[in-house]
Amino acid sequence: MANPTVNSASADAGEQSLARSAPPTRRHNRVHRQRLRAAWLFLIPMLVVLAAVAGWPLIRTIWFSFTDASFSDISNYSLVGIENYLVYDDGAWYGVLADPSWWRAVWNTLFFTVVSVGAETVLGLIIALTLNAQFRGRGLIRAATLIPWAIPTIVSAKMWGWMLHDQFGILNDLLMTLGVIAEPLNWTANSDLSMWAVIMVDVWKTTPFMALLTLAALQMLPSDCYEAAKVDGIHPVRVFFRVTLPLIYPALMVAIIFRVLDALRVFDVIYVLTSNSEDTMSMSVYARQQLVEFQDVGYGSAASTVLFLIIALLTITYLYLGRKQFGGDA
Repeated sequence: MANPTVNSASADAGEQSLARSAPPTRRHNRVHRQRLRAAWLFLIPMLVVLAAVAGWPLIRTIWFSFTDASFSDISNYSLVGIENYLVYDDGAWYGVLADPSWWRAVWNTLFFTVVSVGAETVLGLIIALTLNAQFRGRGLIRAATLIPWAIPTIVSAKMWGWMLHDQFGILNDLLMTLGVIAEPLNWTANSDLSMWAVIMVDVWKTTPFMALLTLAALQMLPSDCYEAAKVDGIHPVRVFFRVTLPLIYPALMVAIIFRVLDALRVFDVIYVLTSNSEDTMSMSVYARQQLVEFQDVGYGSAASTVLFLIIALLTITYLYLGRKQFGGDA
């Protein structure tokens, strides 16, 4: 009579032998499917929460953009098609895309994004290179550098609002003491200074973020390249542009795209410092004004939808170019 234990062991050994003898492609596909299933098991709860928290409000906003809804009676509205976006009536164009204030807000947002992100990238790179060097007290300096980023944006904007005050602000007092200016400047109300004041506050607030990501990339670089360059007597500036910058370029681009997307939807720092001033009004401030102050849910939702489409288009473009650069289509 056959021994069941022996038969079971023989069957297991046979299965293992078949698995080892299976083609490598088949084994690879099986492992790939297992990993894919495990990834989806982890992703599904997050996607459900994301759909509830972000997806449903986004769909409602897009829906309201095609209606004449108002906060006075949000449940009573009718469809108006694309009238909130663009419509031609009585010899003139109306809608968000025909509003000069909207295009002024678009220009303000783009100007703010380009200048602030550019300054933050340069300053963050300089700070990261400094913090990457070996010197006493480096840990303390690193911690101090992160303080502006750790402060909530509303708090830092309000703090800077007092510092930039034309009568009580410490910045005016300091500049007058140094003889730079003869009289106090109204930084947040002057049309020539208000945007630069907002940019200055944002650069102070967000430069540590750029420095942190750049520093993380610098610390992952191989040391043998720099040792070889030092032995060959190559100038440090040339080493930076020929070795360091190309190696940290992918991480730097990730940091830049995050900051660009964040700057395009800027609201809090501008609203706290300058409220609804057209000199600094961003697309988000414009949408908020239409929604809250003018009570026009349909028109404000249209502005919010256009802003979402701009950010989504930039994100998709970045992801597509990233796949092309790193061979994701292969």
